[in-house]
Amino acid sequence: MSWVSTRMYYETINRQVQKRVGPMASAPLLIESLDFSQLYGLVEASDWSRAEEVLTVSAKRLADAGADALVIAANSMHRVYDGVAAAVDVPILHIADCMGDRMAAASVKSAALIGTRNVMTESFYRRRLVAKGVDLVPPDMAEVDETDRIIYEELMAGQVTRNAERYFKTMITRMEQDGVGAVALACTELNLVVDTSANVLPIFDSSRIHCEAAVDWICAK
Repeated sequence: MSWVSTRMYYETINRQVQKRVGPMASAPLLIESLDFSQLYGLVEASDWSRAEEVLTVSAKRLADAGADALVIAANSMHRVYDGVAAAVDVPILHIADCMGDRMAAASVKSAALIGTRNVMTESFYRRRLVAKGVDLVPPDMAEVDETDRIIYEELMAGQVTRNAERYFKTMITRMEQDGVGAVALACTELNLVVDTSANVLPIFDSSRIHCEAAVDWICAK
């Protein structure tokens, strides 16, 4: 939902379409980049109601403009997925379902979920992975606090630091030592500081998996 995430989605989807279709191909996309300052630090039920209204209005605009399917480029905003999806007549590709399908296909049975506070601790995201047969380990609340801080104070502002890279490398190494089988990287900016291809555990990157699902949709049309 941040401009960092929007940029990443645009580039990843286009590179994947180019790879699958041909060097001159690009993705037919309609993009609405929302003001994330209106959707930051949501806590109260009224905050989330406002977020659902903002996303619903945006989804309707995109559908009216001709979009055949939608993606919400933020894990945390899938907390209001059901209300937004009910308001439009086009499918919205749920990021957690895409993650769960990929993890199930890889026979992942035990995983740690890393993302913003609401993603790591609330049921709206976790239950969709569990429904795919992925057993999620309980979150460490100290890690929840620091992960949430890094995401909102650094990554969503486009800041990448060595301290953040070291923090997540240490966290994932500890998880591997504790017997965790994989990591669900459930924040679209976390791949800025987590090496998704060379780590001690398999890393399932929500942003890349979500983008690949969007490309599957585009290329199937």
